[in-house]
Amino acid sequence: MTTTVAAAGARKDRRPSRPPGAPGVRARRPRPLLPYLLLVPAIVLELGVHVVPMAVGAAMSLLELTQFHIRDWSSAPFVGLDNYRATLDVDTATGKDLVHSFWVTAAYTVASVGLSWLFGLTAAVLLQRPFTGRAVLRTLFLTPYALPVYAALVTWSFMFQRDTGLVNHVLVDQLGLVDHRPFWLIGDNSFYALLVVSVWRSWPFAFLCLMAGLQNIPEDLYEAAYIDGAGFWRRLRYVTLPMLRPVNQVLLLVLFLWTFNDFNTPYVLFGGSAPRQADLISIHIYRSSFVTWDFGAGSAMSVALLLFLLVVTAGYLLVTNRGRQRA
Repeated sequence: MTTTVAAAGARKDRRPSRPPGAPGVRARRPRPLLPYLLLVPAIVLELGVHVVPMAVGAAMSLLELTQFHIRDWSSAPFVGLDNYRATLDVDTATGKDLVHSFWVTAAYTVASVGLSWLFGLTAAVLLQRPFTGRAVLRTLFLTPYALPVYAALVTWSFMFQRDTGLVNHVLVDQLGLVDHRPFWLIGDNSFYALLVVSVWRSWPFAFLCLMAGLQNIPEDLYEAAYIDGAGFWRRLRYVTLPMLRPVNQVLLLVLFLWTFNDFNTPYVLFGGSAPRQADLISIHIYRSSFVTWDFGAGSAMSVALLLFLLVVTAGYLLVTNRGRQRA
């Protein structure tokens, strides 16, 4: 037995090897470098725009970087986590202001995202069926999303002026709904003015995404539901919304991140000092950094905000993915 196996092995070893170019043997081709070279500009921009600033901000949060050390960062004292302790301590004035700003931002985000999604879904469902003038309405609905951000926000700031603004002119002079001209950019009404502008800017994006999602729903599902006696609301609940779940998962997350980090809207409407009722966390961080000149504390707030958004995003994706797998 051993002799037979040895002889077979010897015969196998004596088989002539095929040359590399012989038929039946595939030569290993070198991997092209062009795809990797095309990624280099994107990687460089990503490092320069996101990664490097985040790393610098994290380093700044560990320093007592004030106006006395801004010209020479190396002279700024290293304080470790003291900036985080000072800003996150709810027993201090700084911590209380940050908590207040956080809850204002949370309420603003929930209201803006919810209304934007509701308006977008309503418009997408109503414009799903073809009718005369549908293309014109779609174009009009997408206009706020296509306008330059700063030009639109400056226009809104003029419209919200107390004495010369269009909003008070319509409410007081034209419709007579109120007997006095309210302030919209200061006081309690500042939150509602900020919310109106945010929804006006965001709902066309929700409308665009949901309209695209509705195009992918098979018409057979609606016909089958109609034959089974399902009305409009039942078709919306049991056909439209379940089929839009993947779109809603991404849409709500994007709207949440955009709105929670929104800086342009409050900055253009109120300037660098927003009213307390509309003190979003982005403006609060800006004021801590560029008004009080405490860049260490402002960087600590920014890092804490980044960690919070990462945790919320990870939790949201984990919950929604589990829900999709169970479904």
